[in-house]
Amino acid sequence: MAIVLDADVIIRGERGTFDLPAWLAGQPDEEFAVAAITVAELWHGVERAAGVRRTKRQSYLQQLLSAVPVLPYTAQTAFEHARLWAALEEKGAMIGFYDVIVAATALERNWSVASFNVRHFRTVDGLKVIEPGSASSV
Repeated sequence: MAIVLDADVIIRGERGTFDLPAWLAGQPDEEFAVAAITVAELWHGVERAAGVRRTKRQSYLQQLLSAVPVLPYTAQTAFEHARLWAALEEKGAMIGFYDVIVAATALERNWSVASFNVRHFRTVDGLKVIEPGSASSV
């Protein structure tokens, strides 16, 4: 199985409220990656920070991105994104715009999403969602 890491998982790792390195190491048979939109979300946090906090965030993000590949937003991702966006709107279950892109990135590749925001991703038909540190998946 392969897993796309949602921004909230990475942010909790940065803040020290979740041991991301231990969780990743505890799943040696898994492949992990981040969606390109997640890089934008995280880098936005770097850009908004100042001083030591900015330096720490930038270092954390650069270290993560040196270890975990970034999945690009391709033309195929765009098609999956549009399909998913329309489907969620039609059933009145729209989620955050970035979450739709993360879900589309995962669905395009038949990957799972690791997130603490299970409630949002649960509305996406066909998407397997993993809550890190929990034995459950949706």
